[in-house]
Amino acid sequence: MGYKLDKSDFQNLIDNLKKDYYLYAPKMFKGTGTFSDTDIVRYASISNIDDIEFHKKSNYSFKESILPITQTLFYFTEDEVKEANIERDKGALIFLRSCDLHAVKRLDQIYLKNGYEDYYYKRLRDKVKFVLIGCSESFDNCFCVSMNSNKCDEYDLAVNARDNHFEIDCKNSDFKALLSSYQELDVKADYVKENDIKVKVPDNLSLDIYKSKMWDEYDTRCINCGRCNFVCPTCTCFTMQDIFYTDNGKVGERRRVHASCMVDEYTDVAGGGAYRKKNGERMRFKVMHKVFDYKKRNGYTMCVGCGRCDDACPEYISYSNCINKLEAGMKEVMSNEQ
Repeated sequence: MGYKLDKSDFQNLIDNLKKDYYLYAPKMFKGTGTFSDTDIVRYASISNIDDIEFHKKSNYSFKESILPITQTLFYFTEDEVKEANIERDKGALIFLRSCDLHAVKRLDQIYLKNGYEDYYYKRLRDKVKFVLIGCSESFDNCFCVSMNSNKCDEYDLAVNARDNHFEIDCKNSDFKALLSSYQELDVKADYVKENDIKVKVPDNLSLDIYKSKMWDEYDTRCINCGRCNFVCPTCTCFTMQDIFYTDNGKVGERRRVHASCMVDEYTDVAGGGAYRKKNGERMRFKVMHKVFDYKKRNGYTMCVGCGRCDDACPEYISYSNCINKLEAGMKEVMSNEQ
């Protein structure tokens, strides 16, 4: 069932939802972008409809709302350990696009269905509901159609932002009472039908691609800053940090912090060894994990085609272009073996 709301109606809906949920949505931050006098769109807590950026792609994903950049797991003293309190005292409602909603499935697979349930992720995830933001057109660098993430029906609410009103679809019975007084409408969430960028993962892709020379260019092009990982909605890696308080060196807290397979020290091991020292090796690992390893285990690619990695790279490395090089890379290694 769908509904038609004008701006004041939508604000009333938000005001009602705020009573039981924290609301997170893409928000424009003026003058805080990478370069001088540029803006950035990233997720933040919102309380007003004017805070929500409906028309531009967020530079960062929703991920920080359920997988904090820095998360305290427990506190410790010389004698005891105390679990950290949950970050939110009520549920969360997250506004996100189809590609990001597909990314939630990837996060759940890693943190809840990968042989064990991650307790700290689950206690936040269990209290989250999602509002799908309809996409009427593709953004720069998006290739969601190629990754089958351009359309999604697994949401609690969906919203299409029109010029003078909003169209709302509701699939969660908990919210229908808040919408019952508004004009009913047949609503289907907008979705992108075609991207300018198209990618094709070769059907014969195998671990033989490791022998290709296609990775060598990234030894010099990539500067291992890790931006591609940190903006990615499906990257899940973290590292552990023990923080010791200055007034007592035996008291502190353990945190987990977002990590990146593209940065130095990620694969360092005892004795000074490192599994992937070259940047090309790191790029190879990232690409293959997104479109090969994960798919082999779960039946679908990890990448959702949001294109944020291409947007963020200071060296203008295109991840989508790298995927499209895999076919030629496979031909290269196969011909070398003949």
